[in-house]
Amino acid sequence: MDITNTQVQSEVYAWLFDKLMNLGLSEKAAHYTNSVLLVIVLGVVLYVVDYLLRKVLLLFILKAVRKSKTKFDDFLVRNKVVNNFMHILTIVVAKYFLPLIFIGFPKWIGVTLKATDVILTITVGLFVNGIFKSLRDWLKTKKAFEDKPLDSYTQVITLLTFFVCGVIIFSMLTGKSPYAFLISLGAASAVLMLIFKDTILGFVASIQVSANDMVRVGDWIEMPKYGADGSVISINLNTVKVSNWDKTITTIPTYAFITDSFKNWRGMAESGGRRIKRSMHLKMSSFRFCTPEDLERFKKYRIIKDYIIQKEKEIAEHNAKLGDESMIAVNIRRLTNIGVFRIYAERYIQEKQEINKKMTIMVRQLEPTSKGLPLEIYCFSSDVRWIYYEKIAADIFDHLLTVAPEFGLELFEEPSGTDFAKLIALNQNKN
Repeated sequence: MDITNTQVQSEVYAWLFDKLMNLGLSEKAAHYTNSVLLVIVLGVVLYVVDYLLRKVLLLFILKAVRKSKTKFDDFLVRNKVVNNFMHILTIVVAKYFLPLIFIGFPKWIGVTLKATDVILTITVGLFVNGIFKSLRDWLKTKKAFEDKPLDSYTQVITLLTFFVCGVIIFSMLTGKSPYAFLISLGAASAVLMLIFKDTILGFVASIQVSANDMVRVGDWIEMPKYGADGSVISINLNTVKVSNWDKTITTIPTYAFITDSFKNWRGMAESGGRRIKRSMHLKMSSFRFCTPEDLERFKKYRIIKDYIIQKEKEIAEHNAKLGDESMIAVNIRRLTNIGVFRIYAERYIQEKQEINKKMTIMVRQLEPTSKGLPLEIYCFSSDVRWIYYEKIAADIFDHLLTVAPEFGLELFEEPSGTDFAKLIALNQNKN
């Protein structure tokens, strides 16, 4: 504060003090009354300043923001950056007038100025933090950053910002250098590490998760240990939130993604193909060699017509070379209904437009069980969206399950109560 301002303030205080003394007040009462009146005046001044800033300057800023094409200034207003800036101006005005109010109490001047500096430091911290939050929200609108853990980075910056503010406040209140505070902080590091254990673990984990690109916002993950099976909606310093398919929310500690195993379906989504791996169980008692009549009927099926013709020619040539040995049925080659159906299923899948032709397409037999022979369909749909994927898989099995009897095959099905009732009724009719 310069000499001129100090003189003006002293003259104002002295003038009001003299007026109070002329009213018959004691010197001590005059000082107290003088300070109270000036506090009231300061309150009115600050209110007017704040009102003008809010009603005039803020309205002007909001109008400019609405006309602006960029969204960054919208986020500045939403995160109260403008409000905190106005609070800073108000606090500066208050700090300017405090020495005038407490001239009669020199010891109070230092205390009130320190308190004002503390409030100013906190407000500046909120102002800076609001800017970083606005930057976070603005980056979230950019496609390149929409899957990045920006919340984690912002929380780290928030911690650092208010840590710096804390060091500055400590230095103001104690009169010691920030270096002394850091030394005392080092001595209490064991206690701080215990208190902020989860925060430290989350901070380290969020860096590792981001650096190794393990999880992004929008990824579909499965983590059975925590009951998570759904899409990641946020990645914070301490937690990762997953919106499960049943619309529940699972909150997982960030460090769990480093210490525990989980499945990330992002590779599937990016590959352009979602795997279909399902089986149909066929009764082995329905397997047989194809008769000439069967082969003539199969030739009418467009998908396998050329296959049947080619195989008939190959088999005829092979069997002709056997000579007299071809008279024994075991020695000759013949097509089977299960083999022809397997080729039919494979070609049917290959013809479907909804199947990704660049990925594996296979129809294979699994190990026979008490429920028959599993015939597995292994392919990838070209649409990875869940609803469309299920529709594609259903279309394939709707057709194959229905067409299997055309090849003389029977599907395995556990006997039900109705089956036993029919069997009992049949035996009774025979008796």
